[in-house]
Amino acid sequence: MSVSAIPASPLGGDQLCENGFECVKILPASNDAHGGVIVDLKESMDSEVFATLLRSSLLQWKQQGKDGVWIKLPIELVNLVETAVKEGFWYHHAEPSYLMLVYWIPKTGCTIPPNASHRVAVAAIVLNDKKEVLVVQEKRGRFHGIGVWKLPTGVVDVGEEIFAAAIREVKEETGVDTEFVEVLAFEHAHNSFFGKSDISFLCMLRPLSFDIKKQELEIEAAQWMPFEEFALQPFNQKHEPFKYIIELCLAKLERVYTGFSPRPVSSYFVEDLNYLYLNSHDLDKSSKSVLDLSQS
Repeated sequence: MSVSAIPASPLGGDQLCENGFECVKILPASNDAHGGVIVDLKESMDSEVFATLLRSSLLQWKQQGKDGVWIKLPIELVNLVETAVKEGFWYHHAEPSYLMLVYWIPKTGCTIPPNASHRVAVAAIVLNDKKEVLVVQEKRGRFHGIGVWKLPTGVVDVGEEIFAAAIREVKEETGVDTEFVEVLAFEHAHNSFFGKSDISFLCMLRPLSFDIKKQELEIEAAQWMPFEEFALQPFNQKHEPFKYIIELCLAKLERVYTGFSPRPVSSYFVEDLNYLYLNSHDLDKSSKSVLDLSQS
């Protein structure tokens, strides 16, 4: 007897189709772009019913030649996690409102991409016309209690641009409004947060206001500090990444270094604008050269 799929309902069991063949109810799923299926469950379901539908679904998807199976379980359906794990699913990632489970059907090696491996952070250099740098002391974290004045820093939020995160973090920690100038450098570090890696972007910003109103929750103190005083802190002299920050600040003060500024670009794959960070100064010169070449 052949097996055909019909849309799933909250109830399990078989059903006789009009053509006389047995139809098996399966979980509602949509195809992904890589030969797999995505199950996005929203309604409550008994775990035994779920187990029956899941086994039928896996058999059907295997016959259809599917590869990876993704099941998105909202936190309200936590009762179904154990059932899915017993059927061979494993955790892929979790967010506050859901858990994503995955299953690989073929006997070949699994090509399901791992969960996001990196966290993105920003550090902001804000210099005023007096050659003072905006610095803070933290109430918590690695720098708390050691007397170090540091740059405002923070993590980029989901869906947030790097330049927007730098502006936001400075505003949140110090109350100072800024204008983004460019990315000066970035650092790649590993095993920093629950085994994840970090990419930290060092950004240059221009102050638009100067009155400081520090964040009470995380910031112990904030001030405009003469650049020389900031540079000569023993901590900055002992740690190589901070020595490079000082060198980059000096290079910017002497106008001998050009970083990367954001340029909006459209994408074939994404409707919203993306941002490409590039050396606009040298690119504009190069573009003029190409234009001259085309006219010669």
